[in-house]
Amino acid sequence: MRRILVLLLFFVVSPAVVQAAEAPEDVEGAMTVNVFQAKRLHELGAVFIDVRNDREWLWGHVEGAVHFDLASDFINLAAQEWPRQLPLVIYCDSEICPRSAEAARMAVAWGYKQVFYFRSGYFAWQLHDFPQVTGEDRAGATLNAQAH
Repeated sequence: MRRILVLLLFFVVSPAVVQAAEAPEDVEGAMTVNVFQAKRLHELGAVFIDVRNDREWLWGHVEGAVHFDLASDFINLAAQEWPRQLPLVIYCDSEICPRSAEAARMAVAWGYKQVFYFRSGYFAWQLHDFPQVTGEDRAGATLNAQAH
Protein backbone atom coordinates (compact mmCIF):
# COMPACT_ATOMS: atom_id res chain seq x y z
CA MET A 1 0.00 0.00 0.00
CA ARG A 2 2.79 2.40 0.92
CA ARG A 3 4.52 1.75 -2.41
CA ILE A 4 1.34 2.67 -4.28
CA LEU A 5 1.06 5.93 -2.34
CA VAL A 6 4.69 6.80 -3.11
CA LEU A 7 4.16 6.11 -6.82
CA LEU A 8 0.95 8.12 -6.85
CA LEU A 9 2.69 11.03 -5.11
CA PHE A 10 5.55 10.83 -7.62
CA PHE A 11 3.19 11.10 -10.60
CA VAL A 12 1.21 13.95 -9.06
CA VAL A 13 4.23 16.03 -7.98
CA SER A 14 6.71 15.37 -10.80
CA PRO A 15 4.85 17.34 -13.53
CA ALA A 16 4.85 20.41 -11.25
CA VAL A 17 8.56 19.98 -10.61
CA VAL A 18 9.29 19.69 -14.34
CA GLN A 19 7.33 22.86 -15.16
CA ALA A 20 9.02 24.84 -12.38
CA ALA A 21 12.53 23.82 -13.44
CA GLU A 22 15.03 26.61 -13.56
CA ALA A 23 16.37 27.54 -16.97
CA PRO A 24 20.05 26.81 -17.57
CA GLU A 25 22.48 29.68 -17.05
CA ASP A 26 24.00 29.31 -20.52
CA VAL A 27 23.22 27.81 -23.90
CA GLU A 28 26.12 26.53 -25.99
CA GLY A 29 26.59 28.73 -29.06
CA ALA A 30 24.46 31.58 -27.67
CA MET A 31 25.43 34.55 -25.56
CA THR A 32 23.53 34.96 -22.29
CA VAL A 33 22.54 38.59 -21.76
CA ASN A 34 21.11 40.42 -18.77
CA VAL A 35 18.26 42.92 -18.92
CA PHE A 36 20.54 45.92 -19.56
CA GLN A 37 22.40 44.17 -22.37
CA ALA A 38 19.04 43.12 -23.84
CA LYS A 39 17.86 46.75 -23.70
CA ARG A 40 20.96 47.84 -25.61
CA LEU A 41 20.38 45.15 -28.23
CA HIS A 42 16.79 46.41 -28.53
CA GLU A 43 18.08 49.94 -29.16
CA LEU A 44 20.43 48.58 -31.83
CA GLY A 45 17.58 46.86 -33.67
CA ALA A 46 18.03 43.20 -32.76
CA VAL A 47 14.97 41.02 -33.34
CA PHE A 48 13.36 39.92 -30.09
CA ILE A 49 11.70 36.50 -30.22
CA ASP A 50 9.07 35.80 -27.56
CA VAL A 51 8.56 32.04 -27.12
CA ARG A 52 5.75 32.22 -24.55
CA ASN A 53 2.22 31.03 -25.25
CA ASP A 54 -0.45 33.22 -26.87
CA ARG A 55 -2.10 34.22 -23.60
CA GLU A 56 1.18 35.41 -22.03
CA TRP A 57 2.07 37.27 -25.25
CA LEU A 58 -1.23 39.16 -25.17
CA TRP A 59 -0.69 40.15 -21.52
CA GLY A 60 2.43 42.00 -22.60
CA HIS A 61 5.71 41.67 -24.45
CA VAL A 62 8.82 43.57 -25.48
CA GLU A 63 7.92 46.33 -27.92
CA GLY A 64 8.56 45.18 -31.49
CA ALA A 65 9.04 41.54 -30.51
CA VAL A 66 8.06 38.67 -32.77
CA HIS A 67 5.91 35.94 -31.24
CA PHE A 68 6.78 32.33 -31.98
CA ASP A 69 5.20 30.04 -29.39
CA LEU A 70 7.80 27.35 -28.80
CA ALA A 71 5.08 24.70 -28.60
CA SER A 72 3.50 25.49 -31.94
CA ASP A 73 5.19 27.78 -34.44
CA PHE A 74 8.80 28.40 -33.38
CA ILE A 75 9.75 25.96 -36.13
CA ASN A 76 8.96 28.78 -38.60
CA LEU A 77 12.26 30.36 -37.61
CA ALA A 78 14.03 27.44 -39.32
CA ALA A 79 12.86 28.74 -42.73
CA GLN A 80 15.67 29.86 -45.01
CA GLU A 81 13.99 33.25 -45.62
CA TRP A 82 15.30 34.42 -42.24
CA PRO A 83 18.90 35.66 -42.65
CA ARG A 84 21.27 33.68 -40.44
CA GLN A 85 23.23 36.84 -39.55
CA LEU A 86 20.11 38.39 -37.98
CA PRO A 87 20.75 39.12 -34.28
CA LEU A 88 18.08 37.27 -32.29
CA VAL A 89 17.28 37.94 -28.64
CA ILE A 90 15.21 34.99 -27.42
CA TYR A 91 13.18 35.27 -24.24
CA CYS A 92 10.46 33.71 -22.14
CA ASP A 93 9.05 35.10 -18.89
CA SER A 94 11.86 34.51 -16.35
CA GLU A 95 14.66 32.28 -15.08
CA ILE A 96 12.16 29.55 -14.26
CA CYS A 97 11.06 29.23 -17.88
CA PRO A 98 13.33 26.80 -19.78
CA ARG A 99 11.57 27.48 -23.14
CA SER A 100 13.92 30.32 -24.06
CA ALA A 101 16.97 28.10 -23.51
CA GLU A 102 15.47 25.40 -25.71
CA ALA A 103 14.60 27.97 -28.39
CA ALA A 104 18.11 29.46 -28.29
CA ARG A 105 19.60 25.97 -28.64
CA MET A 106 17.40 25.33 -31.69
CA ALA A 107 18.28 28.68 -33.31
CA VAL A 108 21.99 27.90 -32.92
CA ALA A 109 21.42 24.45 -34.45
CA TRP A 110 19.62 26.09 -37.41
CA GLY A 111 22.72 28.15 -38.14
CA TYR A 112 21.93 31.54 -36.59
CA LYS A 113 25.21 33.31 -35.87
CA GLN A 114 24.07 35.96 -33.35
CA VAL A 115 21.81 34.28 -30.80
CA PHE A 116 21.32 36.09 -27.52
CA TYR A 117 19.71 34.15 -24.67
CA PHE A 118 17.79 36.64 -22.50
CA ARG A 119 17.44 34.31 -19.52
CA SER A 120 15.75 36.72 -17.09
CA GLY A 121 13.12 37.45 -19.75
CA TYR A 122 10.03 39.55 -19.92
CA PHE A 123 9.49 39.89 -16.16
CA ALA A 124 12.89 41.59 -15.78
CA TRP A 125 12.14 43.78 -18.81
CA GLN A 126 8.81 44.75 -17.28
CA LEU A 127 10.35 45.39 -13.85
CA HIS A 128 12.66 48.00 -15.40
CA ASP A 129 9.77 49.56 -17.31
CA PHE A 130 11.51 49.12 -20.65
CA PRO A 131 9.43 49.51 -23.87
CA GLN A 132 6.55 47.03 -23.89
CA VAL A 133 3.10 46.62 -25.35
CA THR A 134 0.03 44.49 -24.68
CA GLY A 135 -2.42 42.78 -26.99
CA GLU A 136 -0.58 43.66 -30.21
CA ASP A 137 -1.58 41.82 -33.35
CA ARG A 138 0.83 38.93 -33.79
CA ALA A 139 0.97 38.96 -37.61
CA GLY A 140 1.92 42.63 -37.74
CA ALA A 141 4.82 42.11 -35.37
CA THR A 142 6.06 39.17 -37.43
CA LEU A 143 5.97 41.11 -40.68
CA ASN A 144 7.79 44.06 -39.12
CA ALA A 145 10.59 41.84 -37.86
CA GLN A 146 11.04 40.15 -41.22
CA ALA A 147 11.65 43.56 -42.77
CA HIS A 148 14.93 43.89 -40.80
